[in-house]
Amino acid sequence: MTAKTKSTPHSRLEVVSAMIEEQGLTKEQLIGYLRQSLEIRALENNIANLLSKAVLKGASHLYAGQEAVAVGAVAALRDDDMITSTHRGHGHAHAHGDKYAQTPQAKQEHYDKMMAEVLGKSGGYCKGKGGSMHIADVEHGNLGATGIVGGNLAVAVGAALAQKMKGTDRVVVCFFGDGASNEGAFHESLNMASLWNLPVIFVCENNLYGMSVPWANVSKLPDVASRASAYGIPGEVVDGMDVLAVRGSVAKAAERARNGEGPTLIEAKTYRWYGHSHSDPRAYRTRDEEAEWKKRDPITVLKENLESVKMLTEAEFEKMEEAVDAKLDKSMEFSNASPEPLAQEVDTDVFAPSKFTAADYETDRRLRSDISKGLVKHEISYAQALVEAAREEMQRDPNVFIMGEDVGLYGGAYGATRDLFKEFGQWRVLDTPISEATIGGAAVGAAMAGMRPIAEIMYVDFTPLAMDQVANQGAKNRYMFGGKTTVPMVVRTEGGAGRAIAAHHSQSLESLWTHFPGIYVVMPSTPYDAKGLLKAAIRDDNPVMFIEHKMLYKEKGFVPEEEYIIPFGVADIKRPGKDVTIVTYSRMVFRALEAAQALAGEGIDVEVIDLRTLKPLDINTIVNSVKKTGRLVCVTEAYENTSFINEVMAQVNEQAFDYLDAPMIRVAARNVPVPRAETLEDEAIPNTARIMAACKKVVS
Repeated sequence: MTAKTKSTPHSRLEVVSAMIEEQGLTKEQLIGYLRQSLEIRALENNIANLLSKAVLKGASHLYAGQEAVAVGAVAALRDDDMITSTHRGHGHAHAHGDKYAQTPQAKQEHYDKMMAEVLGKSGGYCKGKGGSMHIADVEHGNLGATGIVGGNLAVAVGAALAQKMKGTDRVVVCFFGDGASNEGAFHESLNMASLWNLPVIFVCENNLYGMSVPWANVSKLPDVASRASAYGIPGEVVDGMDVLAVRGSVAKAAERARNGEGPTLIEAKTYRWYGHSHSDPRAYRTRDEEAEWKKRDPITVLKENLESVKMLTEAEFEKMEEAVDAKLDKSMEFSNASPEPLAQEVDTDVFAPSKFTAADYETDRRLRSDISKGLVKHEISYAQALVEAAREEMQRDPNVFIMGEDVGLYGGAYGATRDLFKEFGQWRVLDTPISEATIGGAAVGAAMAGMRPIAEIMYVDFTPLAMDQVANQGAKNRYMFGGKTTVPMVVRTEGGAGRAIAAHHSQSLESLWTHFPGIYVVMPSTPYDAKGLLKAAIRDDNPVMFIEHKMLYKEKGFVPEEEYIIPFGVADIKRPGKDVTIVTYSRMVFRALEAAQALAGEGIDVEVIDLRTLKPLDINTIVNSVKKTGRLVCVTEAYENTSFINEVMAQVNEQAFDYLDAPMIRVAARNVPVPRAETLEDEAIPNTARIMAACKKVVS
């Protein structure tokens, strides 16, 4: 039998009928798409009105004019699929939320929560903490909107990676604007997604302007979609003013993704009615241009399409408009009645609740005592302790996996992950491209989607490349989304000097990470601490920056063979003393102990406190020690200028100033890039002699 040849349709009736038939759509579905488009437009026009009256404060980037993209794309998805969104994300949030809300009451409640969140009210999706740019409903698959251009691309890759690892056939749609396609995150994300054939659909909403800059001024290529060829994936340009065109394109991409054929890049050519934000006068585009685009209003296009196939009458449309107006009125009533968040809510939702038990604290105390008494005989290196921790947690929980640079068969610090790769295979120990931002962001997305990633970034010097993803998308995630999500991820990295490898591979940048709310910072000094703290980090429901010192991997120490974790926020007194308190962490613990031993011969009894975790900080142990000794020396390998040790001193000043018998002294790295020459490197970072001199000074 020969294939039936179809003639190319020309009239609106023929074109629309063919699209409806090809996609198997019902009148109920099509009317629903029109209703959603009207509801998005009504919401946006209402927000614009509230902004003009200064009733609504803050930034709002309106979606009016682009409704066909959100409605069409989400219409092609199943209820259990996921999306990631952008700062211009009201349309995505509404289309997605309306899709899974099955009853009229649920649909109204969804609309209410959106409006309340835009207004910063406690009844909003995120309890008023996210606002216009950060609406999320993670429970139902909306992984949230980001205010960082391109910030959601890597998150979508991670969520899609989670689906592949779990063996589901769910897909992730990532919405972003044309401006994001010039960000490095775009290229890193498409490369990683294509490399692993991940079930993600990248939907670029090209509204022709990145803020005020025309697309033609920032790209030699006329189409974003043409960039797909660089990554070996399909790229398609679609009419972003036509719901049916968008839906058809995304439906095909979703089928490819579910069949394991990987990602697709879809560019929807569209146009925003309002400016980039409320303050934008739109002086960069002409009124004639705006008028031409408004002739193709997506609501008008869909309305006329349905009228052409006799699925909509003018009377039905007018009734629908009235219903939308009534729905908006109810959402405003709900929002106005919803109270402002209570002032005491400001500190809630930063971290997921701790899982540490009283037994965990007691076990840590007992094991430290046993080690000090020589009762623990199992001696291994710092590197081996880290491998033991990862292996035990990967055996305990199939959701734990490792991803990062050089972690496969031939990689890892001192081969630390090589055996794990052999034992668990490439999909549990996943070699990535050198793409720090996407490693961090993919870890965020995978964590939000139910996995527990250990993301490895080779040096702490490289972690600023992932700062947006880890700090903005990961650490702030739970707070912005009203405490309704968890991000259980670990970033493992190494820092510190000692190998004569100069300024780009020798820094101690922990203070960068202690600055951000929502992320813990762990810096173990011994094999016992390394194992117990890594196990705790993997089990924790918050992002953890786990910083190892490159000179400690071969350091040996006693590690119990029994199961244990070390709770965060518990400092360890590595050496008790009565004359001076030294507070330090990581490799400087050993320099402090050397100084303490030498000073004992001179009659100065030094107490050495190892912080173990910088966030949370065990300030009580420090304060109690200062109350006993009356003197404090703080030691860090980080630059003296704004190092974390300065925060320790500030807190001691606030809580124990009256107990100090001498001014506090800090011993830190010099404020110079770490030099290559060993003589200069040794001079740049603290040593035993400098620590001894500081202790003598506070005693004298």
